[in-house]
Amino acid sequence: MSSLRDDPLKLGIPKGSLEEATISLFGRAGWKIRVHHRNYFPDINDGEITARLCRPQEIPNYVAEGVLDAGLTGRDWMVETGADKEVVIVSDLVYSKASAAPARWVLAVGGDSPYREPADLAGKTVATELTGVTGAFFRKLGIPVKVNYSWGATEAKVVDGLADAIVEVTETETTIKAHGLRVIAEVMVTNTVLLANARAWDDPVRRRKIEQIDLLLQGALRAEGLVCLKMNAPTAGLDHILDLLPSLNSPTICPLRDERWLSLETVVSSGIVRDLIPRLREAGAEGILEYSLNKVI
Repeated sequence: MSSLRDDPLKLGIPKGSLEEATISLFGRAGWKIRVHHRNYFPDINDGEITARLCRPQEIPNYVAEGVLDAGLTGRDWMVETGADKEVVIVSDLVYSKASAAPARWVLAVGGDSPYREPADLAGKTVATELTGVTGAFFRKLGIPVKVNYSWGATEAKVVDGLADAIVEVTETETTIKAHGLRVIAEVMVTNTVLLANARAWDDPVRRRKIEQIDLLLQGALRAEGLVCLKMNAPTAGLDHILDLLPSLNSPTICPLRDERWLSLETVVSSGIVRDLIPRLREAGAEGILEYSLNKVI
């Protein structure tokens, strides 16, 4: 059985729009990744992993071919490249560059165009980087269109008259609306996935490392939007305080030396804290502490 110290796990990190969010997620999970500006091999504080920055579009095939043992990429590129049938999809990691929500590939047209639904585009030209998925979308609907590959600045293709419509990925539709475009259909919902090479997944040592990465990344994602509250609660008023507290499971309650007081700790959504803390204070809680969480396993 080989040692990862001698033959580290080769991990693909998506370069581009997801790069910063991915490195931040790994940081919260316990891995510090430091990118060097002129090469694609960032440092990572784990002797059992070597990290490589790759375009998300390339990662599925690199993993399928064994160039990488594992990597993170979008489900869209898994489908577009056909690699979803050749690799092991370990898990979904629902995060994006701007939020913890899936992104969408949408069909958009000019705001003043006559097109109201996909059928209106029969015989027209659609520009996109996701040509395979887009072609399949229109074929399924029985609508003949010409799908052109877009090398970038896709939103401008309609504005410049180079296409009648585009299929582009969006999280908030801000860029699409800024170009005066209007969404008329959703083509695909996508999110980040952790995938593994089949041979690496069958290797117990490599699989254990990939599962460790998955466990801690999922824990870091689960911790987003949560905080821990710790407080001293009067024994006589405990039931009222418990009624105020939503929690992940049930609060942890410990006795104190002074029997009139208990120590109480719980996990809650950060969005309710500003309203919850004053109510806890009114119910008699004291010494209320709030602190953020890196991981929830």
